[in-house]
Amino acid sequence: MTDIATDEVLRFDDVSLHFDETTALDHVSFAMNAGETRVVFGAAGSGKTMILKTALGLQKADSGRVILFGEDVTNFKESALYPIRSKVGVLFQEGGLFDSLTIAENVAYPLVNQQARRNGDGPLSKAQVDARVQEMLNFVELGDTLEKFPSELSGGMRRRVGIARAVVTEPPLVLYDSPTAGLDPITANLIIHLIIKERDSRNTAAILVTHRYQDGHLMANFRYNPDSGQIEPAREGEGLGGVKTKFLVMNEGRLVFDGSETELRASQDQYVRKFVKY
Repeated sequence: MTDIATDEVLRFDDVSLHFDETTALDHVSFAMNAGETRVVFGAAGSGKTMILKTALGLQKADSGRVILFGEDVTNFKESALYPIRSKVGVLFQEGGLFDSLTIAENVAYPLVNQQARRNGDGPLSKAQVDARVQEMLNFVELGDTLEKFPSELSGGMRRRVGIARAVVTEPPLVLYDSPTAGLDPITANLIIHLIIKERDSRNTAAILVTHRYQDGHLMANFRYNPDSGQIEPAREGEGLGGVKTKFLVMNEGRLVFDGSETELRASQDQYVRKFVKY
């Protein structure tokens, strides 16, 4: 078995996945450690979202191995996946909120239902849940929306609630599926700033599937400063050439690029260059 670093959170070892005659993932390999970011680009149907689903065990690999938090989960049964899956936060496309629940109930849902947040005496108390929900909504600057319903919020606000729900259990890995899709540039940048804040506040690993080059550029070149409470440019040596943020480019299920932003910009591959937009 391949040696696994103690801080490694996710590894794909030669993972392939097929649906009948369609190849969804074609011998995909990559690994990431705590606090690192992977920004995933690719055309529609290239396998971007399938990486997230396979990491969670929502889709089973036909071959290869998926290592999550040091455990080979490739062939885990659904029941065995529950405890380890609860250590992964997910922001679904469009936010994925429950329309019939209030904002507070939406954010509380993982706390109430995931095993990872249960202590030795059983579920968290209502007071503990309420306090955590308020903290997370304050984190995304929506602390006054507790009793509202998703339909009462704008698209950008719903996406911010989705972030609050994804990170409410303080997961060491968060998967973001097109978090800025359909948003205006100012709101999209605000969403990325919140994702940076979450990553750097808790040394969280993040996979960000996106169509916006700007999303990846911000993730690679900006950091959250807890002293100022602001998003600031990365210090010298932490930006374009840094290893904390890497870019993956998918094409018809194949991982055709894996490297830094500097390497991405220098690529002469015509397909890869389609995703580099200054």
